[in-house]
Amino acid sequence: MKPKYIFVTGGVVSSLGKGIISSSLACLLKARGYRVTIQKFDPYINIDPGTLNPYEHGECYVTVDGHEADLDLGHYERFTNVHTTKANNVTTGRIYQNVINKERRGDYLGKTVQIIPHVTDEIKRNVMLLGKTGDFDFIITEIGGVVGDIESLPFLEAVRQIRWEMSEDSCCVHLTYVPYLHAAKELKTKPTQHSVKQLQEVGIQPDVLVLRTEKDIPSDMCAKIARFCNVAPDAVVQSADAPTIYQVPMNMHAQHLDEIVLRALGVESVREPDMAPWKKFLRHIADANETVKIGLVGKYVELQDAYKSINEALFQAATYNDRKLDLVYIHSERLTENNVQEKLSEMDGVIIAPGFGQRGIEGKFVALKWCREHDIPTFGICLGMQCMVIEFARNVLGLADANSTEMDPSTPHNVIDLMEDQKLITSMGGTMRLGAYDCVLRKGSRAAEAYGAEKVSERHRHRFEFNHNYRDIYEQAGMKCVGENPETKLVEVVEIPEKRWYIGTQYHPEYSSTVLSPNPIFLDFIKAAVRYHNEKSENSDK
Repeated sequence: MKPKYIFVTGGVVSSLGKGIISSSLACLLKARGYRVTIQKFDPYINIDPGTLNPYEHGECYVTVDGHEADLDLGHYERFTNVHTTKANNVTTGRIYQNVINKERRGDYLGKTVQIIPHVTDEIKRNVMLLGKTGDFDFIITEIGGVVGDIESLPFLEAVRQIRWEMSEDSCCVHLTYVPYLHAAKELKTKPTQHSVKQLQEVGIQPDVLVLRTEKDIPSDMCAKIARFCNVAPDAVVQSADAPTIYQVPMNMHAQHLDEIVLRALGVESVREPDMAPWKKFLRHIADANETVKIGLVGKYVELQDAYKSINEALFQAATYNDRKLDLVYIHSERLTENNVQEKLSEMDGVIIAPGFGQRGIEGKFVALKWCREHDIPTFGICLGMQCMVIEFARNVLGLADANSTEMDPSTPHNVIDLMEDQKLITSMGGTMRLGAYDCVLRKGSRAAEAYGAEKVSERHRHRFEFNHNYRDIYEQAGMKCVGENPETKLVEVVEIPEKRWYIGTQYHPEYSSTVLSPNPIFLDFIKAAVRYHNEKSENSDK
């Protein structure tokens, strides 16, 4: 069938969960047998989030084709099991860059370049791009920010034009907030009414309203909202707080969100969504009684969205191991030899988080030394893997001054060094080693056993690498280089086989972990942590 376009907008306040609602709708449509993808338009002027501080925007997600993207794309992939690409995340910065490049080439034939039609036409071109591939039945487009933001106006104008041009093939789902005033003990609908009015003022009439709420909204109040907002009474859906985001698709289906959207688009669905695998995952969540306690050592622990994909990959792995995840955030800047025992001794496993720069790095070395010496299941990701290599050099190989040239350009033992093809690069945006690359795993290694394969493909985001000149002495001392890129021979995975579970990956396996396909190395890490937890319990009972 001809592609249908679903636009998801937000009002009242930000961070209501447009990405989760978009992902849940995509999940339901896909479970009905449709081909679905999601894209996110972000109103900021950065070309992409790759140069943004995590405190500004949370983690930077990486797609298989090497695009640095908004973290909502992680939700899209986790909910749909479908890979996203550069086409799935577009910023105002990229729109303006494309428009300016066209103007410089003379594509506009000397005309005055304006917001309308040139910027809005470029937005529309990006919206329609995925539909032109012929691979999708539904394209869900989430507009970042809140209706009323100056930054969002060009995107909303582009949506208005598309709705006018293809009204029968497009619809708008508007997510708003219905606050509960504790002092008055009342839910208030006025913010939603104002939000819809603002959307109508730019020429967009929502077809469906999704109301974020902390309290159940009575049916008469939903009817009132429908009446004031020109929306059909049965097209008002509430999204109450859920114990886990993975419950949201089922909550939305229970209120017929997928059916309402299909009806708005004139599509007659032939069957109910097959949510059996999803329900099985939810049963694992509900049935988990025991806990696995994982410490995450990083420098952005105040902002948990900085490690969003790791958090979700751990949660998925714990769930499939029938455990509740107790994730403890440990600030690497505050971790010292004096308090490491206190901070880590109760952990069943420890993750050394990725990142960049010197801040907090010494705390990671302290954590790794303690975990290695006490044989705690330990997983280092990207910079975490590099820290494993440096700590091992300092405390096992006797190279006291070993370091990465990222932290100390003059180190006499550059066991981690800038990649050769990065040495002439000065621009910061989109210039790292990005995207999915193959990795060949050594037969019989713990990593190969975890994956159940000797060749895998995982995503990267780094500039520095293991220095191949030191490989032999690491191997002889017990840290094995068990994964490498088949073309460049870049070391991708290190492990210490004599330990319970001590593995570092240069790549980011968290990016490819989804609800229905959890990443195998996370599953194995949690399995090792559970075994260690059981060992400790048995020993304490003796």
